[in-house]
Amino acid sequence: MAENTWCPGCGNFGILNAFKRAVARLESEGVDRSRFFISAGIGCHGKIFDYLALSGLYSIHGREIAAVQGMKLANTDLFVVAFGGDGDSFGEGIAHLLFAAKRNADMTMIVHDNGVYGLTTGQYTPTSRRGFKGPSTPAGSVEDPIDPLTLMLVAGATFVARGYSGKVEQLADLMARAIEHRGFAFIDVLQPCVTFNDAYKKYNAETEPATHDPKDLVAAMAAAARRDRLPLGVIYETEKPVFHRELMGEHNPARDRLGRAQRLERIACAFDTRGPAMP
Repeated sequence: MAENTWCPGCGNFGILNAFKRAVARLESEGVDRSRFFISAGIGCHGKIFDYLALSGLYSIHGREIAAVQGMKLANTDLFVVAFGGDGDSFGEGIAHLLFAAKRNADMTMIVHDNGVYGLTTGQYTPTSRRGFKGPSTPAGSVEDPIDPLTLMLVAGATFVARGYSGKVEQLADLMARAIEHRGFAFIDVLQPCVTFNDAYKKYNAETEPATHDPKDLVAAMAAAARRDRLPLGVIYETEKPVFHRELMGEHNPARDRLGRAQRLERIACAFDTRGPAMP
């Protein structure tokens, strides 16, 4: 395992600990650790890949979403999880994110949402508040932030949740439920950056448990749109056919692949152009 280089007090520690607890819970329920595959993008969040003893691969900005979809299509028995930052997910990776939700890809997307590009010293991101001051916006951002929950609801995600890195037990439960969900599961994690956007006081004061019916899309949209309070928990959950089943049925390329002899035989047949023998 690599040395942890997050800033002391970083909200990423809460996300890391919550995910470890979620994996341990699923293992206790009979899910073998070898079935977990992960990927992460670029940014402070991406270091989580080094701190977890799980299989997977590092990706680049926003492409972790595409990487884990490829893993799932290659082996449909896997539980695939992508970690992204708010800039990574809603900036460079937003097209991948929208289409993963639209097609109901069977994956879990965990966004470390701190409203800042922390690794590159504090530039504003798509979720930064209007007026945010940083190296790229010294006079304050003139943009309104993206609403991650509403965006995912409109895109067609079948599991949408919000967690807070300061509430580790609740976040661990959300992560386990998201991984168990069959379809596109999205968790927006409020994650203070103690160096460039320390929002602990704000989130401690403004978060509260969600109380609406998560099966009701209209109620979910209303909860996502709230600005006076920040509901935590499952915002929306439904079921619909998952992408790999619609595309491939019960076929699993990793399990059902041909042996070497069969592959060579098919290649030989494909390139056999001699035609019928002459009389």
